[in-house]
Amino acid sequence: MQARVRDGLWLVRIEDIDPPREQAGATDLILTALEAYGLEWYGDVIYQSASAQAHESALQTLLDISLAYRCGCSRKDLADAPRGSLGTIYPGTCRNGCDRTDTAIRIRTDDTPISFDDGLQGQQTQRLESESGDFIIKRRDGLIAYQLAVVVDDELEGITEIVRGIDIMDSTARQIWLQKLLGYRTPDYIHIPVVTHPDGDKLSKLTGAPGIPLKQVRPTLIAALRALQQQPPSDLTDASLNDIWQWAIQNWKLEPLQGVTGISVDSIGPNILTATPSMP
Repeated sequence: MQARVRDGLWLVRIEDIDPPREQAGATDLILTALEAYGLEWYGDVIYQSASAQAHESALQTLLDISLAYRCGCSRKDLADAPRGSLGTIYPGTCRNGCDRTDTAIRIRTDDTPISFDDGLQGQQTQRLESESGDFIIKRRDGLIAYQLAVVVDDELEGITEIVRGIDIMDSTARQIWLQKLLGYRTPDYIHIPVVTHPDGDKLSKLTGAPGIPLKQVRPTLIAALRALQQQPPSDLTDASLNDIWQWAIQNWKLEPLQGVTGISVDSIGPNILTATPSMP
């Protein structure tokens, strides 16, 4: 809705660069669900794997100018490394060279504050070297890491604004760091609250949440609008899918979500997310 309200283009990108974690049929299920809910994207579906050459080119650029380096550290090697809010803080073991052949590739960081003004969550700042250390941009198994892939793809696709769940916000400073090193533009960021179980855990397949239904589409869409604190009128429950979207676009407001980090599923109303199939 944010893209529609601002006369922008909303793109669909399937992030399919991690084959070991992909589930058979997941892509078709995702696209079927988007169509069932009336979500209309611009242009063709973009498959991240199609950008593999661009990912490798960006990686090589960082290696050529010594901003990235090979690292042979295993999880066992880092078992005693300090941990922070972003996970293990890499101690820089391989920064000055590595004689192992089985390696990942890490990006060099420093403690320059990386700040951005999130459209909902306000000013955010991280110091990467002390909070995460040099992070992996190509895995030991040869796969490009998420952080580098999305940065390259956002640049290729001319992305100007990113609206995503607050559970991804901790990745933003790392992505901005890569954008700066590669000379890319930095998009605007808006991190919206995620729906949670009553105990605060994010509603997800991992935490036992049922999949989004492909039936009962209209009441689920109304429930989503309520979760986003958009206050749809009661008579909208009997409206067509197209009319629901028209109302949502015409009345979309970010302000009610200002500073909100989570929305309990109990606050949405009756749990209607009970149909199958499950989304990945």
